[in-house]
Amino acid sequence: MALPKDGHRYEIVNGELIDMGNSGALHGNIAIILSSALFAVVNAQKLGIVFDSSTAFKMKNGNRRSPDISFFAKERLQGMTELPSGFLEGAPDLVVEVLSPGNTVEEMHDKLVDYFDNGTRLAWMIHPSEHYVLVYRSAQEPDRLLKSVDALEGEEVIPGFSLPVAHLFQKLSF
Repeated sequence: MALPKDGHRYEIVNGELIDMGNSGALHGNIAIILSSALFAVVNAQKLGIVFDSSTAFKMKNGNRRSPDISFFAKERLQGMTELPSGFLEGAPDLVVEVLSPGNTVEEMHDKLVDYFDNGTRLAWMIHPSEHYVLVYRSAQEPDRLLKSVDALEGEEVIPGFSLPVAHLFQKLSF
């Protein structure tokens, strides 16, 4: 809550404040395309809440993680009449990470471990420069590689959600 007000994103990992920096235009565009599509389905079906990258979640090991996009199912929010101003406990049901050039394999693996150890059921790792998405159901290894000809599915986590992967990587056309 007392993070620097410098416009950067931060995570607390193993007791250290990690500056996640800012993301570029491509990253932001992919995040808003996917966030919009997720929000439309989640809101229409009243499935839970979609969060942006400024939302951190408290892991049981003390880490604070902030996925680029996340979804918390309504079942996990039972008894709440409004969201807390602080952190929600545990990881979201769905986490989405849009990779930036500076992300390392070790860093992303550590995030996946934290997410799945704390309640995540589905994770999507989006590779903007390579135009593919890795789908995870555990931190060990991806379950699927989705290319532009495939569709990203919400499966049982967000029933009814489907988005062609190609929509995430469209060329400008105006």
